[in-house]
Amino acid sequence: MKGLTKRQQEILDFIKLYIRKQQYPPTIREIGERFHISVKGSYDHIKALEKKKVIKCDLNRSRAITLVGERAFEQQERFRDVPLLGSVAAGKPLFAEENMEGSVKLPVDYTARGKHFALRVKGDSMKDAGILDGDIAVVRYQKAAENGNIVVALVDEAVTLKRFFLEKNRAQLRSENPAYPPIYTQDIRILGKLSFLIRHYE
Repeated sequence: MKGLTKRQQEILDFIKLYIRKQQYPPTIREIGERFHISVKGSYDHIKALEKKKVIKCDLNRSRAITLVGERAFEQQERFRDVPLLGSVAAGKPLFAEENMEGSVKLPVDYTARGKHFALRVKGDSMKDAGILDGDIAVVRYQKAAENGNIVVALVDEAVTLKRFFLEKNRAQLRSENPAYPPIYTQDIRILGKLSFLIRHYE
């Protein structure tokens, strides 16, 4: 087997450094952006690295690059796949279809308590809580919440991310943006509580 080309070695070093800093691997697109190449070019380099048996990659899932070699087992033990279930509207509720987009690889320590899922945030209704359009919300499954918790809830067959308050005979789902009025409902199902966010910077 031939050794790595200069560019392949640079990409492999970038993947290793990214994993070390972020605790999860980069996406194909992020690799392309880092080296100013197209997604197709990035894909070709990843396939070449996989062919040379220095990485493994499941291109049907997000952030599914794993290192091969002496640290591979350690890396596998430190991470777990969390299902990515489409998008959640942080402006107007999005019609709820748990649409599996793939998974995100997260450190085991981050998801040690309970079962988790991830959703893409759309809109700006939670911006004053620091939740922005494009963020990935990592949510712990639970059926109940306390006042003030930020939850993912099912309301009228739509999923929404809001701050939860239980009133005398109804629930209030409050935005963190004065442009959006609260949602009041007696028909609500809590799907989970926000644990943390994943955000990418250019």
